[in-house]
Amino acid sequence: MTAMPHGADPDGPVRKDGDPRAPLAERWERVHAAIGDAARESGRSPEDITTIVVTKFHPASLVRELADLGVRDVGESRHQEARAKVAEVADRRLTWHFVGQIQGKKARQIATYAHVIHSLDRESLLEALASSEQTTACFLQLNLTDDLSRGGVAPDQLNPLAERALATPGIRLLGIMAVAPLGADPRRAFARVRVASERLRQVAPSATFISAGMSGDFREAILEGATHLRIGTAITGNRPPAG
Repeated sequence: MTAMPHGADPDGPVRKDGDPRAPLAERWERVHAAIGDAARESGRSPEDITTIVVTKFHPASLVRELADLGVRDVGESRHQEARAKVAEVADRRLTWHFVGQIQGKKARQIATYAHVIHSLDRESLLEALASSEQTTACFLQLNLTDDLSRGGVAPDQLNPLAERALATPGIRLLGIMAVAPLGADPRRAFARVRVASERLRQVAPSATFISAGMSGDFREAILEGATHLRIGTAITGNRPPAG
């Protein structure tokens, strides 16, 4: 998230691996193949990487098409849209990821349909999620910029927030999430995330996952250890205007 504005679209420019004008199945196969190549280059199996297709602004019908292609992980970043879309495709066995910034008053509602939340960045969200009736799997979002108004926790506050998360009932801490700042070298940015992940595991040994990499930089993220990718337009094509 120069840095992506707070609440901005969690996706980057389309890379050559995912032409937004190509048919959906072709875009999916191209990106899937590119992910496999990067995984093998990093010495890992492609099966170790979860691809979350971000469908913001797209209709539920596209989610159904993706499910028919074998996609099982879907990401959304706007609460009202996400809630409606989850209900529309409730007949499909999908894992829903909430990847956008969260208003505190919406946290409990999001937890009712999101299997995974990628943007936990403050204690007030922990408190709100702890009051829900189910266990919520979460990533801690790291802010890679110097602007404290952006989404994400400052690097020196990551482990203290992790310790608080570990002590909060109903929270299952998965790992760390981050977005490479616009204009920065994504490989260097994701190297910082990898180091932060290593520090995080000192206090939360089971929080081994890294959510990083979008349409324009997923290869670099994989090379630095990303386990979860959040890819939109490279797979879905250009988004229709917001309704």
